[in-house]
Amino acid sequence: MSQQVLHPSLEERTAHGVDARGHALPSSHAGWTPAPDRPDPVALIMEQNLRRDADLVPVRHGRMKASPFTFYRGAAAIMAADLEPTPTAGLDVQLCGDAHLSNFGVFGSPERQLVFDINDFDETLPGPFEYDVKRLAASLTVAGRNNGFTPADVRAITTTSVASYREAMADFSTMRTLDVWYAHVTEADLRQAVAGLLGREVKKKNLKGKEARKLEKRFDKNAEKARSRDSLQALTKLTEVVDGERRIVSTPPVVVPARELFATYGLDPGLEEGIIVSQFREYRSTLQHDRRQLLERFEVVDWARKVVGVGSVGTRAFIVLLRGRGEDDPLFLQIKEASRSVLEGPSRRSEFRQAGERVVQGQRLMQASSDIFLGWTRGVEADRYFYWRQLRDMKGSALVEQMPAGGMTLYGKLCGWTLARAHARSGDPVAIAAYLGEDDAFDRAVTDFSERYADQNERDFEQFAEAVRSGRIEATEGV
Repeated sequence: MSQQVLHPSLEERTAHGVDARGHALPSSHAGWTPAPDRPDPVALIMEQNLRRDADLVPVRHGRMKASPFTFYRGAAAIMAADLEPTPTAGLDVQLCGDAHLSNFGVFGSPERQLVFDINDFDETLPGPFEYDVKRLAASLTVAGRNNGFTPADVRAITTTSVASYREAMADFSTMRTLDVWYAHVTEADLRQAVAGLLGREVKKKNLKGKEARKLEKRFDKNAEKARSRDSLQALTKLTEVVDGERRIVSTPPVVVPARELFATYGLDPGLEEGIIVSQFREYRSTLQHDRRQLLERFEVVDWARKVVGVGSVGTRAFIVLLRGRGEDDPLFLQIKEASRSVLEGPSRRSEFRQAGERVVQGQRLMQASSDIFLGWTRGVEADRYFYWRQLRDMKGSALVEQMPAGGMTLYGKLCGWTLARAHARSGDPVAIAAYLGEDDAFDRAVTDFSERYADQNERDFEQFAEAVRSGRIEATEGV
């Protein structure tokens, strides 16, 4: 029997949001301090490493050791533990779970248009909306400091992003249900926002006209680069022809083709091939009927292990090369291991038995436009799960370390709006907007949290770096 769906009135939804202030006032998010029994951050990272490929663990550590910002990117588990005891209003949404600013970007919609959205859902799970907002806001504070901005600029960047979330949620609370669902950011929207920001900066004499035109050209170049990132481009970058056969190029440890994986996993090459074929068949069964029919026009040619990201390094990740009508008709798919979300605990569990399905369903719920090839499988080994997607589907990410303060302000504002739209799809925008209110109390409180948390992140980073120096953990840098 299906669960009864309640449909409270607008007045009841608004009252629910106002009543939520009884759980936690918007101002209560300020004043964060680490818990007295806070877990050792290095121990949390080492605990995650137990299920990861041992030869890649030092690579993960090396990427995290590059800066406090890269450390923050890989420290979702640490922040999840820190957020657990913090005040919440009791207004749940589908969370990204790791909503730092580098997990937003552009990619191709099924209509082949560039759109801007959240693009990483490894930790997605229902939970308090504040978790994502704080993860995003603190990432802006950490990134701004990493780029050498003044404290005033860093504070303004963070506050602007939180205000953007609050104001966008207020707008979504007045929109029709389908209008919220269809809302998205297009390339044209991005261009308009960039032009508006640069115009204001020139008017305030923070930028010269020549500098503004240079930034516009950089945006155009990045958009063009994203449009070119597809399977044909990947074919050129990642493969070679040997004895008339197309195969993935070996560049260990980042890319290790199937033919060389015997030493890594101790599997017979023939058995490996059987595994990937059976996994591919299982994956196809999770797709919609029309997309399954489309995928059946492609055959598997080769596959490889491929290292990705910062926090994901060491979890199982592969790429698969498929061929359609011929050599000039490739499709690259990516397979990523889906582990238990860092947000899961005794009181918060996923409704999905397979972690790969948890990721896919969370992504479909939060994104305005999702990859047509999203699917999932159960791994061959016990308690290993995976999700599948296109490898380079016009994906593009901002170069955070190269952003000027004005650019990060715009980017943070865009991320705040996008996060609010994602939350409004699964949560109640009317109740959340009523809770947040029309003043800036929530903005200031989360900015205060972000500054305090950035301080803690720097201490954690130093503790992590010391663990590397002392030999407690091993790090391979520059990979």
